[in-house]
Amino acid sequence: MYKIAICDDENILISDLKALLTRYAEETGREFCFFEFNDGLQLLNHYQPDFDLIFMDIKMETMDGLETAEEIRRNDSTVGIVFLTSLAQYVWKGYEYGAVNYLLKPLKYGRLKMELDRFFERYKGREEPFLAFANDSGKYKVLYKNLRFAETHKRNVLLHFDDQQQVIYKNMKELSALLEVQPQFCRCHASYVVNLSFVKSIEGLEILLTTGERVPISQPKRKEFMAKLADFWGDML
Repeated sequence: MYKIAICDDENILISDLKALLTRYAEETGREFCFFEFNDGLQLLNHYQPDFDLIFMDIKMETMDGLETAEEIRRNDSTVGIVFLTSLAQYVWKGYEYGAVNYLLKPLKYGRLKMELDRFFERYKGREEPFLAFANDSGKYKVLYKNLRFAETHKRNVLLHFDDQQQVIYKNMKELSALLEVQPQFCRCHASYVVNLSFVKSIEGLEILLTTGERVPISQPKRKEFMAKLADFWGDML
């Protein structure tokens, strides 16, 4: 089931696009679940990190598509974005915000089918695992490969990823159980889980990451951590 958001201030266009997407789903055997929004602010307020694809009008009154895409890309680098426009001059601007492509109005099924075929071919077999969560500052979708480490923060956990630090409302026991299902994560301390992909070296009871950050290792967990690190590095050779 693919979750598709449609954001446009013209309800008739939303209806037409849903009809075309339904036709494509019937022809290809895919299943779509639709979410409708009439402006960018509404989309952001009800954003779901597991959206697969967003069709979005560029020109909207409350918050236009370019502004909305910029906000989305701050927290979600993977969702597909297709801009809808009747003005070709906005197309190149859209690519600055990571648009997959664009569709010119009025919408034609042949062009839509071509773009959807490209989208699904591009992302086929490339679904990368991610962690989706929300806190008081927004909703986030973090690829596991980009999550460097996590540390206890009061009663919750602070995640370090990309150029951000964000709190997830889980305790370390809950989060480590979730992360350690992935082969690159290891709990090296009662208060820390680290992504082994970022480990550069071990210095006593400290892990030096490729980013220059340092993460502690507790003495009780050192033997188990070193064994898992050796296995992980061995698998990488």
